[in-house]
Amino acid sequence: MNKIQSYINEYHPVVHVLVFGTVLITLTSSMSMPFLAIFLSQSVGLDFATIGFIIGVGPLAGTFCGLIGGVLSDFIGRKKLMLLSLIGLSIAFVGFISTTNFMGLLFFSILRGVAQAFFGTVSKALMADLTPDHKRYKMFANRYLALNIGFSVGPMLGALLGIGGSTIAFVLTSVVYIIYAIVLFFMLRAIYDNESVSEESINISLLWNTMRKDTPLLLFIIGGMLLTTVHGQMSVTLSQHLQANIIDGVKLFAALMSINGFTVLILQIPVTRWSERFTFTQRILFGCILFAIGEAGFAFSTNWTPFIISMLIFTLGEILVIPAEYAQVDEITPSHLRGTYYGAQSLGEFGNFVGPWFGGILLSVYGGTMMFLFMAFISLLGSYFFYLGKRNYTRNSLTSGKF
Repeated sequence: MNKIQSYINEYHPVVHVLVFGTVLITLTSSMSMPFLAIFLSQSVGLDFATIGFIIGVGPLAGTFCGLIGGVLSDFIGRKKLMLLSLIGLSIAFVGFISTTNFMGLLFFSILRGVAQAFFGTVSKALMADLTPDHKRYKMFANRYLALNIGFSVGPMLGALLGIGGSTIAFVLTSVVYIIYAIVLFFMLRAIYDNESVSEESINISLLWNTMRKDTPLLLFIIGGMLLTTVHGQMSVTLSQHLQANIIDGVKLFAALMSINGFTVLILQIPVTRWSERFTFTQRILFGCILFAIGEAGFAFSTNWTPFIISMLIFTLGEILVIPAEYAQVDEITPSHLRGTYYGAQSLGEFGNFVGPWFGGILLSVYGGTMMFLFMAFISLLGSYFFYLGKRNYTRNSLTSGKF
């Protein structure tokens, strides 16, 4: 009880609401979104590459539209932008099951991607605003843990209730987004009325000049883009490969998604504690090696057991990489430019388009083995850019006398 009370007192109430809301959202969305590729192939009959394009174009739109999130917040405010984003996400999930038209599906995918980008950038900046510097890595790790609580329970619960990937799951996700928006409305109204919270936004010209002049940031963005290509929308190509090539592939995919989430739940805390002896860049490097091993395992797996082992290895890589990616950028971020740097980091979400789209092309043309091996190579290449960025930042810091 004392530990729970201590944890509650450690962070701002809005941070807790955002983390808890993440659990609810991912729990319901993991009953629907990971199965979207399968849902579309069965209901619309599209090929792998087209489905990958539809799903991937949302994050692509979000990558670039997310850059204007800060500018937009100047006109409507950060609170309103977060709430409108949640409403947009709710509409998108209903839209996926309301049309079989290619352009309609494309529109709702773009709406989801843009709304997700706006909400993600603004909510992360708000959480950082309300959290002391020395607690931010742990806060990002808790946010990632919350994501995986939902992802571990969602697919299994959806299968148990018989609604995984069904229209009911998409409607349920939409409803949860609306409820979450209502709760945040009252929480954010209180906080913005009673406290001074930074409204520093992303100025496009400032963003461009920052990336042009800050070489470490640019290298981290490229590295993040490559790593997001591998882990961001991994479920899209994996689900299509399993459905086409493995007996009971859809069931195996649901099991792998739950294994992914449960592994994070069980190992997040001990692995995070163990990794604290290493720098953020070293954690990313170790994680990328595990990504590569996991992807290579997927490439040569032909039944349930090797797929499960490969997923366990891949997930260990996620535990190391994802919180460290955010923390690595936060480490080089000036406090007065947090919105700008977080906005720049969102460019890494371009990988969420490349992964499903280009992965779908590789899957269609060359098959799963070549596709997974290519992703293994991309993960190692991404770690190299983080290494270059850290080396450049350290050299600049020594030159300027920071160390």
